[in-house]
Amino acid sequence: MEKKFKIRKDDTVQVIAGKDKGKRGTVVRVIRDKDRVIVAGVNLVKKAMKKRNQQDRGGIAEVEAPLHISNVAIVCKKCGPTRIGYKLDGDKKLRVCRKCGDTL
Repeated sequence: MEKKFKIRKDDTVQVIAGKDKGKRGTVVRVIRDKDRVIVAGVNLVKKAMKKRNQQDRGGIAEVEAPLHISNVAIVCKKCGPTRIGYKLDGDKKLRVCRKCGDTL
């Protein structure tokens, strides 16, 4: 059984815990088996990269490390970081903001 998360790829999220608390970014990837997300421009770590070919530069690069999904909250356009609820619209299941009820 694959885990179901309320946060998906391309969602705008805000970090609510850890060293990057308060930063916002879009979700690049959701890693389901480890309960983690990779957010663009957040949780940057330095990583030693090996030179692969003639054009590729080796050395130390900054890459985004995964964050636990519990440490990010989805951002509503009206009211900021919020939790997600669901509403049935006919046969569609819509994600809605828990604060204002607006669709996400």
